[in-house]
Amino acid sequence: MEAAPLAAVWLGHATVLLRIDGQWVLTDPVHSEQIGVRVGVGKAGLTIGPKRLLPALPLGWLPPLDLIVLSHAHFDHLDRPTLAKLASKRTSVLTAAGTAKLVPRGFASVREVPWQTEASHHGLSVRALRPAHWGARTMWDRHRGFASYVLRGSASSVLYAGDTAITEAYANLSPARTGAEALNLSIFGIGAYDPWIAAHANPEQVWAMHTASGAQHLLPMHHSTFVLSDEPLHEPMERLLRAAGEGAPRIVGRSLGEAWVQGARAR
Repeated sequence: MEAAPLAAVWLGHATVLLRIDGQWVLTDPVHSEQIGVRVGVGKAGLTIGPKRLLPALPLGWLPPLDLIVLSHAHFDHLDRPTLAKLASKRTSVLTAAGTAKLVPRGFASVREVPWQTEASHHGLSVRALRPAHWGARTMWDRHRGFASYVLRGSASSVLYAGDTAITEAYANLSPARTGAEALNLSIFGIGAYDPWIAAHANPEQVWAMHTASGAQHLLPMHHSTFVLSDEPLHEPMERLLRAAGEGAPRIVGRSLGEAWVQGARAR
């Protein structure tokens, strides 16, 4: 992946490692074996929430990260224990409005990116879009920001949708464009839609949003890692492949740890 113009690998749930414009970017890193509200302190503390089903990649296997992108404050996307382990003066964080104070200390910088604004990191531009979701961390929390992002480098571009119900926010992001303006990859969550369809798109809706965005390939995430809803674990991917039909070869990174490299032939 080191020399690839664009490469991606799904690491479980909404965590995707990207190589774009020569930079290592990680989305919504969650390495914990259990996510949710923490009760108590120290070794006596207890996490109340779903347990991880897929194995977590040892953090020591990750390359030195340049940028972490956080979509919103939900525990399965903004995991403070994981972020604390990843904190480094080499690594910067871009996050949704109202969430910067949730990020542990130790990073080079932590910047909030409100909707329809853009941040830059060493030439990589990151623009925040508004998905159809919400951002409160708990039922007692204020409603924080939530965001999708378009990352554009000098030769490739990626849409990281984060969590979203069906929306027209991603329509025509790259119509008839080439080079850096073309959207090479979209990353959408395909699970947690039953009964949460008002907050998480189903696989058919995801394929429709991917198609509307103009992206060349789709990497599905937000499935198989935590039980957050009622649909069977195998259902989201099966429904997505059926919805894609003849376009199914454009669905990449389907399995944990399966690397996709732009321009490489599918095996």
